[in-house]
Amino acid sequence: MFLPKTKVVNSWITALRFNEQMDTLIRWAKTRQSRMVCVANVHMLMEAYWNPEFARVLESADLVTPDGMPLVWMMRQQGLRQQDRVAGMEILLRLCDLAPRKKVSVFFLGSDEQTLAAMRQRLEQEFPDLDIAAMEPLPFRPLTPSEDRALIEKINRSGAGLVFLSLGCPKQELWMAQHQGQINAVTIGLGGVFPVYAGQKKWAPRWVRENGLEWLYRFVQEPTRLWGRYSKTIPPFVWLALKQLLTDNPVKNARYARELTRAIQNRKGNQPIGQLLVEAGLLTPRQVERILQEQRERNRDRRFGELLSEYGWVKPETIDFFAEQLPQLKNQPEKYPIGYYLKSAALLDDDQIEAIVKHQKKTGLRFGELAVVKGWIKQETVDLVLEHIENSQNSNPTLSMA
Repeated sequence: MFLPKTKVVNSWITALRFNEQMDTLIRWAKTRQSRMVCVANVHMLMEAYWNPEFARVLESADLVTPDGMPLVWMMRQQGLRQQDRVAGMEILLRLCDLAPRKKVSVFFLGSDEQTLAAMRQRLEQEFPDLDIAAMEPLPFRPLTPSEDRALIEKINRSGAGLVFLSLGCPKQELWMAQHQGQINAVTIGLGGVFPVYAGQKKWAPRWVRENGLEWLYRFVQEPTRLWGRYSKTIPPFVWLALKQLLTDNPVKNARYARELTRAIQNRKGNQPIGQLLVEAGLLTPRQVERILQEQRERNRDRRFGELLSEYGWVKPETIDFFAEQLPQLKNQPEKYPIGYYLKSAALLDDDQIEAIVKHQKKTGLRFGELAVVKGWIKQETVDLVLEHIENSQNSNPTLSMA
C-alpha cells in the first residue's frame, strides 16, 4: 500500500494524520505483516543527512512518523495544514488502547529488566485487557548469531503483531532494517519512551509538547548528555529547513489553483473534482501543484483523479464519491443519514460510525459534530456534504436527513 509522504530536509516523512497512521499500524499488525516504523525527530533527520547509509535505512522504512514539532511545522508549511504530531509516547498509548480491541498482542524489546517490570505494572493498571506477549531486555553488546536467531524465533512464536523497540537512535533503526522480512510483526522504534512510561524520567506537560519545547524540557533534565547532541543537530537543521522553505515558491499556489479547473475539466459533471476536494479540506493547493506538475512533465495523458489516487493523498472511493455521487444527490431519493455518505466516501468506517452513534445517544450532539470532535474528519468536509444534501433536499422533497 502506498502511503503519502513529503520531504523534510532530506528525508521522506509519512503525511497522514495521527489517527490514520494508528489505523494503518493496527491493520498491518492484525495480519502480522513484517513492517518497519521509524519515529523521526530532528536528531534522526540530521543523522540521515550526514550518513548516507543511515539515510538508506530511513528510506527503507514502511512508515516514518513526524515526532518532533519542527518536522510538523515544516510539513504544515508545505501545505499539509492538518498534519498532527505523531510522537512516540502517544503512539504507545494509542496502540496499547487499540490492540486488545483488535485482538493484537504486543512484544516489548530492549531496555533493562527493571524498566520493563515498572512498565508492565503500569500497563496492567492502565490497559488491563492488553495482551503482552513478552518483555525482553537486551544486553549492551551485539547479539551473537545464535542469540539473534533465537530472539527472532521467540518473537515470531509469540504471535505478537506489534513489537515496541527501545534501543535509541540510530541503533534501533539499524536493528529493524537488518530484520526486515524476518520478523512477522510491525516493529516500532520508540527510543526513550520506555523509561518515561516506567516513571524513571518525566514526560513534558502537554503545553510544552504542543509548543515544540520538549527538547528544552529534556535538556533541563539531562544537560550534560544532551548538550552535545542539540548543539550539533539543531542549528544545521534550522538552516536546512529555512533553505528548503525559501526555495519553494508559494506564489505559484494561487496560479496553480486557478489552473485546476482547466486541467481537469475533461471529466463529466459541472464542478471539477479538484475543487470539491479542496472545498472539503481533503486537498491543498500545494498538492494540486504537485499533481499538475506531474501531468505537465511526465503524464500528460493521465487524469487528475488517477494521479491523485496513485499519490495516496485521497482514496479512489473518495474521488469517486466527490466526482459523481455528491454532485448528484438529487438522483438518490432514498433516505440516508450523513454517516452513509461519509462511509461511501471512505472517510469513516463501520467501527467509527458505531462509536459516534453510541456517543450521540449519550450527548445528543449531531453526527458531524462528534466526527469532528474525535478528529476523524474535518469540519470543512462535513459542511460541504451537508450543503449538498440540503441542496438536494430543496430540489427533491423525498430526500431528508435522518
